[in-house]
Amino acid sequence: MTSTVPDPIPTSDDEFLWLEDIYGEEPLRWVRGQNAETEDVLVNDAFLADEQRLLEVLDSTDRIPMVVKRGEHYYNFWRDKEHPKGLWRRTTWDSYLTDAPEWDTLLDVDELAAVEGQEWVWGGAMFLRPADGDPYRRALIALSPDGGDAQRYREYDLADRSFVKGGFDIPVAKSRISWAGPDALHVGTDFGPGSMTTSSYPRTVRTLRRGEPLDAAQLYFEIPENSMMAAVAHDQTPGFERDIAAHIIDFYSSRTYLRGEEEWVHIDVPDDVNVSLHRQWLLLRPRTDFELDGVTYRGGSLQAALLEDFLAGRRGLTTVFEPDAHTALQSWSWTRDYLLLNLLRDVSSEIRVLNPADSWTAELLDACPPLHSVDAYAVDDEDDDAGNDYWLVATGFLTPTTVVRGTIGGAHAEVKESPSYFDESSFTVSQHFAQSSDGTRVPYFQVASKDLVLDGGNPTLLSGYGGFEHAMTPAYSGVTGRGWLERRTEDGRSGVYVLANIRGGGEYGPAWHQAALHANRHRAYEDFAAIAQDLVDRGVTRPELLGCTGRSNGGLLVGNMLTKYPHLFGAISCGVPLLDMKRYTKLSAGYSWIAEYGDPDKPEQWEYVQTFSPYHRLQEGTAYPKTLIWTATSDDRVGPVQARKMAARMKALGVKNVWFHEALEGGHAGASDNRQAARMHAMSHEFVWKALTGKL
Repeated sequence: MTSTVPDPIPTSDDEFLWLEDIYGEEPLRWVRGQNAETEDVLVNDAFLADEQRLLEVLDSTDRIPMVVKRGEHYYNFWRDKEHPKGLWRRTTWDSYLTDAPEWDTLLDVDELAAVEGQEWVWGGAMFLRPADGDPYRRALIALSPDGGDAQRYREYDLADRSFVKGGFDIPVAKSRISWAGPDALHVGTDFGPGSMTTSSYPRTVRTLRRGEPLDAAQLYFEIPENSMMAAVAHDQTPGFERDIAAHIIDFYSSRTYLRGEEEWVHIDVPDDVNVSLHRQWLLLRPRTDFELDGVTYRGGSLQAALLEDFLAGRRGLTTVFEPDAHTALQSWSWTRDYLLLNLLRDVSSEIRVLNPADSWTAELLDACPPLHSVDAYAVDDEDDDAGNDYWLVATGFLTPTTVVRGTIGGAHAEVKESPSYFDESSFTVSQHFAQSSDGTRVPYFQVASKDLVLDGGNPTLLSGYGGFEHAMTPAYSGVTGRGWLERRTEDGRSGVYVLANIRGGGEYGPAWHQAALHANRHRAYEDFAAIAQDLVDRGVTRPELLGCTGRSNGGLLVGNMLTKYPHLFGAISCGVPLLDMKRYTKLSAGYSWIAEYGDPDKPEQWEYVQTFSPYHRLQEGTAYPKTLIWTATSDDRVGPVQARKMAARMKALGVKNVWFHEALEGGHAGASDNRQAARMHAMSHEFVWKALTGKL
């Protein structure tokens, strides 16, 4: 599917640079004015009722409380109506198995925010492994002041249920932190000028000892400023304690080091090989083919070796996974003695259990129905009794999530099941393949009413991402069910939901991703457009009844649908997006994505980057689909300014039917609590539905 819009001549002038002042008085006045216009169009009694139905899903007390095992306790973070900022809590296994577990609350974030006068957003907990036999007692708690990536880390005492007086307290920054022992941390944070990379992440890691001020921390590891990030992690596994450093060059290139007695020892593999350690084992996952000692290992495969042998120069590797045209490795997880591989076979899950003690023999785990996503991972590989236990989290578009616990070589049983939030029995899931412009077959999932009539008359929402090797897989969503599938037109038709698996993602491994990098970015957009056309050709919908939505890189995707393929869509919902690809490297964390898109400051790369920069492709006099562009002020990853500028330029060009909305909090997720999330989802769904059905 080729674009019908000619390429405009990009201009170096940017009349909306003033909107890049994120918290400036004039830009925020503009934002509030745009918000009022958008809310005036979308927010009414019916909208508020739909928003409440979505909030009921997000606040439901019947949803699964996912847990992490540490010692004898199972920890969970929970938000609901009474606790919008959330509770950090724990329970025992026996209690968790019941329908109403007894939770021991460790931290009430709403209460903390009220006491401290700061709108804290939970960012996670990092536990210090205790000495053998002792209970877990200390953790580092990450809290964001606004839902952004910058967080404050504070030491917490699990027994006292309080922050440690005089304990570790790292100020708000984009930090990477690890325990280095009971009285020390490895800290990558903003230590002042020269300590952060151009990508806005830590350039140095320093060791901070208990009782020292932050500026006394000793330099431990550093990287060049133009790399992406430095990080040091301390492996706390008993018998395998060690420090591991990562020099992350860009999103797809890194170097891994082990700390020797006096220096860092490089694990000598190509920079695009992912390195993973577990006890005595070294795992290597190459992104592209590489050769070692005369043997070529394929990109997307997985190799294993004994770490000690590899460091000693004995480089014989065992290939434990080999991709094929249909099957790709997504992730892996170690139990104490086994390796779990999470695979995708034509975007449906497959799980293999590998036994390194038996020449890496593999068995399929029979737990993966077709057109579903199932993730397997260890419960606690360091537990004496449960070291080979695993979780299975299974979900499908019409299958509420279930959690199963099993033991490798033993039994497994369902532990929890999510409730149903809509009438799944009325719908059916199917998988289809569209043919892209270069002949590539591109899969997509369709969720539609069982009585779907293929006459082109069905409001359809097409969603996608297509970047950073992130696979879009089947998943149950009460929000999508209530917010889209159960909507009805005046003649009784329900919404159709479609999920695209375009190149740039990881559905078929690194080659699928690499096919749409840099100068080949257009392939991701051609794939998405081909799916849109296939939906029309199959009679599912027609352009004026077809909407698309995407966030972040997916926002860039739908921004290109807006400017390259406006004839294919009736509505576009563009969230927390990249749109100005001329300046993206200078905004928020944009510099770190050069490996994905290219460097617009290099003329030879700007030649192709400009072809997928929606901000520069806008043309006066073009008939664009109805468009909602939405973002969040506190998003410190993509930032709100690209969305602001796109909306402002469209309006300045006289484009009709374009709306803008900016949440004044919420970070890159667009929401920092369930209430904000419900508003965000309701607004996107309401806009697209109204736009497609002639109500807007």
